[in-house]
Amino acid sequence: MKNTDRLWAKLVLAPSVILLAIFVYGFIARTGYTSLTDWGSDPAQALSLNPVIKFIGFQNYTDLFTGGLNVRFRQDLISTLFFTVFFIAGCLGLGLSLALMLDRNPRGEGLWRTIFLFPMSLSFIVTGTIWRWMLQPQGGVNQLLGLDPNRYEWLTGRASVLGFDWNRLPLLTAVVVAVVLGVLAYQALRAGQRSRMLVASGCAALLLVWALFVGPNVKLLPAPELHGFNIAFIGIIIAAVWQMSGYTMALYLAGLRGIPEEIREAARVDGAGEWASYRHVVFPLLAPITLSAMIILGHISLKIFDLVFAMTGPDNAATDVPALLMYITSFRQNAFAVGAAIGTVLLLLVAVIIVPYLASQFRTEEAR
Repeated sequence: MKNTDRLWAKLVLAPSVILLAIFVYGFIARTGYTSLTDWGSDPAQALSLNPVIKFIGFQNYTDLFTGGLNVRFRQDLISTLFFTVFFIAGCLGLGLSLALMLDRNPRGEGLWRTIFLFPMSLSFIVTGTIWRWMLQPQGGVNQLLGLDPNRYEWLTGRASVLGFDWNRLPLLTAVVVAVVLGVLAYQALRAGQRSRMLVASGCAALLLVWALFVGPNVKLLPAPELHGFNIAFIGIIIAAVWQMSGYTMALYLAGLRGIPEEIREAARVDGAGEWASYRHVVFPLLAPITLSAMIILGHISLKIFDLVFAMTGPDNAATDVPALLMYITSFRQNAFAVGAAIGTVLLLLVAVIIVPYLASQFRTEEAR
């Protein structure tokens, strides 16, 4: 009977597995292979029935990160990283604040919860259309705040801040990874995991030595290339946070309501005040929810496309993102191989966020 049930389960799942293998992983593999060719290098024959396609290896990736004609991609990549940081911070901060407010059971809680969750029901296209109108020079935001429309160009400004030289990217990456490894080594030390602590601290020390003696001499480009955070992205970040903060509020509110009152009462009996109770009891219990929200929001921000398209269109380079550039490169310039390379880079960035989270979740399930 057990074998029969297992056979039926496999038969029921087989169509989904086959379709997933073909239309997801098969297309991913095809995109990866296309990124290793020169398809589209000759626009005249890119759309022909039998285009001449040559295998060129990782040349497209090399050109994206070090080629002189791909400045836009590098700026888009930096813009997306800045957008991800500010978007996640805004959603977590506002969502937690709203959840803490609703956790106190204010009058009309159901109405407030519905209002806060309403933006989440909209698509990014609708949100972008609404906020594009509001952030126009003569739009609602400037008029409501009494701002000069000629000075506050929310979506069309060209100014940037937090600039750095692209040639410093290997050095900055090494320092950031070393700091992360240092934090992991400290956590392993506190947990009594000596071997893990030694490995993490040793890798961090090697990276710091490389950053001190080798990193300053590594140059990706022959000349300095400055990149930074474009101010025009502030309007897009405001719109994105407005839509997704209700989602993080719902996650945090569910977490707050799931904390037993006995734990909070025990903290008060031990003499903990309001802030100490939240700092030492409530917030640590919300850490898994924060991690889950960061993973989901990071995934959304890295592949953001429709919100930017709706708010600023495909031709505003100041608010460009890699997903939008992939669309322009593939379907306007017919440079399919370069577009596939951009898509593969985005896939790898998402995998860097998703895979460690899934691995930790599987380890947690196995431990149970």
